[in-house]
Amino acid sequence: MIVVGVDGSQAGLEAVGWAVREAGLRGARLRIVHVMPTWAFEMPEDVPHADVGRWMRDGAAGLLAQGVERARAEGLPVEVEPLLLPGDPRQGLIEAAGQAELLVVGSHGLGGFLGMLVGSVALGVCGHTACPVAVVRAAPAGQEQPAVDGPVVVGVDGSPAGAEALAFAFAEASARGVELRAVHAWSGPVIEGAPHLLESAERREGDEQRVLAEALAGWSERYPDVKVTAEAVNGHPVDVLKDASAGAGLLVVGSRGRGDLTGLLLGSVSHSLLHHALCPLAVVPPR
Repeated sequence: MIVVGVDGSQAGLEAVGWAVREAGLRGARLRIVHVMPTWAFEMPEDVPHADVGRWMRDGAAGLLAQGVERARAEGLPVEVEPLLLPGDPRQGLIEAAGQAELLVVGSHGLGGFLGMLVGSVALGVCGHTACPVAVVRAAPAGQEQPAVDGPVVVGVDGSPAGAEALAFAFAEASARGVELRAVHAWSGPVIEGAPHLLESAERREGDEQRVLAEALAGWSERYPDVKVTAEAVNGHPVDVLKDASAGAGLLVVGSRGRGDLTGLLLGSVSHSLLHHALCPLAVVPPR
């Protein structure tokens, strides 16, 4: 099952369209979830101002119906079910995704502040679910969504979360029938002149190439249908992966890399890419 959150925003509707296509690829059912305030959800009919609660429940039901209509507009043979929940949107979606393969959210909902690149719900669920979270951004006015047949790009860093991201990315590339670009970014000085320093830089580059090769070892045997391009790039991971996401169908990263502090639920790279990725982003937690 795939769970997608809706709130009436354009990004939420784009998330529904992305999620139903993903469900079609996986042969999964789709659950469309809207979370509303508990007081309105539970307000009895025989109390003062009961019409306010009724109005909010009717509005919530309308948002779900809009989401179902958007999903069915894709014309795919996917079972679609709406679900209305009370409470905080972030906690409600985390709980709704408890048995899901994937949680999908829009990058920026109606409650976000103008100018923010990613909303509080997207930030609040990534790193807090047992399943991967896909964040889908509404295309700016006049622009099209990224091509769904673009390559899957995955960030490789040699961490346990990075290994889970690789597993997710290979499965996605296979299901979509597209190329996989495995990108490992590393930071180091570009040195000219001193031979001993140049030798040290070349040795570092060789070490980073080995990190990438070791991370990819065995995956092509499991997914012989997936064409893989492996790239080790000298640069900051956020900058390198943002550039790689241009034209991609999906960018996949682990929720927390090897350089992040123990105890963090969401690492600095995945957090930054929530704001700056140029295509849908999947954040994959470690098992």
